[in-house]
Amino acid sequence: MFELTFLGTGTSQGVPVIGCDCDVCKSENSRDKRLRTSALIRTPDQTLVIDVGPDFRQQMLREKVENIDAVLLTHEHNDHIIGLDDVRPYNFMQRKGIDIYGTERVMKEVKLRFPYVFDANPYPGAPSVDIHLIKPFEEFFVKNMKILSLPVLHGSWPVMAFKMGPVVYITDARYIEDEVIDAVKGCEVLVLNTLRKKSHHSHLSLEQGIEMSQKIGAKSTYFTHISHTMGSHEVVTRELPDNIHLAYDGLKVSL
Repeated sequence: MFELTFLGTGTSQGVPVIGCDCDVCKSENSRDKRLRTSALIRTPDQTLVIDVGPDFRQQMLREKVENIDAVLLTHEHNDHIIGLDDVRPYNFMQRKGIDIYGTERVMKEVKLRFPYVFDANPYPGAPSVDIHLIKPFEEFFVKNMKILSLPVLHGSWPVMAFKMGPVVYITDARYIEDEVIDAVKGCEVLVLNTLRKKSHHSHLSLEQGIEMSQKIGAKSTYFTHISHTMGSHEVVTRELPDNIHLAYDGLKVSL
């Protein structure tokens, strides 16, 4: 059993956006309500979370996640790491630090934003994490799951994508080099960020996402990191090829 759950599929502002009265933000369809982008991977042996944004606590409660083996960080923007403090309940339940994986640059920022976690004598009850540094194109294991880290560009900003079993997870990407495409060609499930229909300097557009999915040759593709300017889930879904889908919060894909 390999299960992917979309914890959140929205942009850094989430959907609805504060103060916005567009049709998507006013929609009553639950699939148009998007928390910050994150994902959960479950197998019989491990539970992994990809990114811990500001909605992490809410997402864990919604999915009734009782344990976490590791957190994979794609990059250090706040919508992907600022919920890290909320690993504390897992520290208390599991009686150990939570393994977090990311590049040296990302971990430097984690230490700057959560200095109290890394004090020589931390405050009782502070989060406990165990840092593991990863590099581009590095294979590493969480228990018995092999993971391959893959570099993509968020504009000019380096971001990590991950290949785990049948799933390739790419978020906040605008440029994906041929070497990365070759490494994931023909994957069973591709998760890919598509911000909106209009071109953007640091994210793929809907058209670019479709082209990239076809170039990679994924059997199924799920778009995430979706802005309110994309349009409603119902309308955009009708515009997509049969094997490409708009993800939504709470969607589970079992393989």
